[in-house]
Amino acid sequence: MKNIFRVVNQSAVVNIQRQDGTQTQKCQLVMQEMGGKYENCFVATLLGNLAQMKLSQNDLVYAVLRFTARDYNGQTYMDCMVQDIVKLTEGSIF
Repeated sequence: MKNIFRVVNQSAVVNIQRQDGTQTQKCQLVMQEMGGKYENCFVATLLGNLAQMKLSQNDLVYAVLRFTARDYNGQTYMDCMVQDIVKLTEGSIF
């Protein structure tokens, strides 16, 4: 999914250990689609260098989201990951 979003909140960056033993950084970003007060919101994970991006409430971003689903112990879980994100500034052209 590719869209322009308004940032609602960004969590603190934490270090996590990958399955291969290396470490990376991770944070959660709450974004709302543009259009109105009741538009869809998404909680997406930023990993690695993307997690270092500092965003503030009401910043506008263009983001590419990737959704995946997996089964674990008979339960289905869905993940939302940010593949790419660009902070929009005044004068940005798409």
